[in-house]
Amino acid sequence: MDCRKWIDRYSTDCDLKYNSEATRYNYKSCVKQFLYKFDAYREPKEIPTQVIKEWLLEAQTINTRKHRLCAVKSFYELTVGMPNKIDRIPYPRSEKKLPIVLSQDEVQRMFNVCQNTKHKVILAILYSCGLRAGELINLKWQHIDRSRMIINIIAAKGNKDRQVMLPAELIPLLEKYYFEYKPQQYVLNGQTELQYTARSLGEVVKQLAAKAGINKRVYTHLMRHCSFTHMLEGGTDLNLIQRLAGHSSVKTTAIYAHISHNLISKINSPIQNITL
Repeated sequence: MDCRKWIDRYSTDCDLKYNSEATRYNYKSCVKQFLYKFDAYREPKEIPTQVIKEWLLEAQTINTRKHRLCAVKSFYELTVGMPNKIDRIPYPRSEKKLPIVLSQDEVQRMFNVCQNTKHKVILAILYSCGLRAGELINLKWQHIDRSRMIINIIAAKGNKDRQVMLPAELIPLLEKYYFEYKPQQYVLNGQTELQYTARSLGEVVKQLAAKAGINKRVYTHLMRHCSFTHMLEGGTDLNLIQRLAGHSSVKTTAIYAHISHNLISKINSPIQNITL
């Protein structure tokens, strides 16, 4: 099989289909691994469905299997022209693990140690607005509406648009950042590219957490979890948080009720009425 040819074709199709830089990177990497694994076949369409299924099951975690399945299904649909090639393989059920969120004190410590204006803008937008990494990377200045104090999120997950609040506290920081860095089209400009990358975003968050002495696994998406958990603890209605988060179902948003320390601490156990 001419793996290079298929990888190049899929790379083009993937760039046109997906807005998220992280999704494109992960899907391309997975498809490249898949093609070189089965390069003995003359064409991708000749790889038996059962062989693909066995390859998926080689992954050690359910999440890895799911990522492999999504990527390979995308490859067959977009590039090979066989959207039904692996329809008979069901999506694995994701492992239900609650994220370990930061306290507001820990978030404050990250802001305290942050001296770089751009890095502070990254942390502030992630935490105050609950944006996904791809949403922040793709955010343009024209999407920020200061007159209505909202941020328009365009073509987010599921290709859906939504609006989030623009906190007044962000305005002075954004103005300082703009005059200091003079970014053009995108709010976050990269050093050598027009856009910032998801990998750079993750490094900023990780390094700030380490500098603040936080002994937890801190990553970009965790700041989104922290944002909505702290909103809920502050009294924001769960249905409103659902709209801000862009969740299709309130069941997805309800995870923040499960990880809220303030809400859990207010629960009265029935054993309080029992004499032990």
